[in-house]
Amino acid sequence: MSQVVIVTGGTRGIGAAISLALKETGYRVAACYAGNESTAKQFKETTGILVYKFDVADFDACQNAVKQIETDLGPVQALVNNAGISLDGTMHKMSFEQWNSVIQTNLTSCFNMCRAVIEGMRARNFGRIVNIGSINGQAGQYGQVNYAAAKSGIHGFTKALAQEGAAKGITVNAIAPGYIDTDMVRAVPENVLEKIIAKIPVGRLGQASEIARGVLFLIADDAGFITGSTLSINGGQHMY
Repeated sequence: MSQVVIVTGGTRGIGAAISLALKETGYRVAACYAGNESTAKQFKETTGILVYKFDVADFDACQNAVKQIETDLGPVQALVNNAGISLDGTMHKMSFEQWNSVIQTNLTSCFNMCRAVIEGMRARNFGRIVNIGSINGQAGQYGQVNYAAAKSGIHGFTKALAQEGAAKGITVNAIAPGYIDTDMVRAVPENVLEKIIAKIPVGRLGQASEIARGVLFLIADDAGFITGSTLSINGGQHMY
């Protein structure tokens, strides 16, 4: 029987590419989303992937959603924590809500989701967790103290949990994407986007499918000797 994988933020952008790549490789995928009903519905109809709506920043909602997914699909062997938001602003103008919303959705969600699956993984002596960080969590970014803090926190969270899970056959790794050709990045003003691309040594934006291939590599059965690592996929923009 094929393995069950949860992908948070799994119906749009990078998450959608990850969900689709996993399905095409033979995994049973649960793609989670928070609010865009029309996109999620279209994604389900187009791909046949089951979708689940809940707030990853809500601990109880995560617990309940994982129980439902396991009822529908079976035990969860792999988790991809991809859900995230950005609410940018410089520190002297940033509200507590901007700070807290990003920390809760981007970082606390990793705890919420991992807590919901970790006991089952430990009982089965197998698990794969991939947390999606960011180049901006490694290098920082002007106007993103909240986002950079959350993504940097993901990298530390990954290393600590990797140490806890290793003896139980659970690997925990992170991927740190650079600037990827998604709707969010394409919404950046053209003159700003040109400056961003000029700083990328390979001379282009990344593709969501390139992040998805990194996920496939890290959750494979034979990736058991890779844990606590961060795979940077950024076109050489930041070598860390």
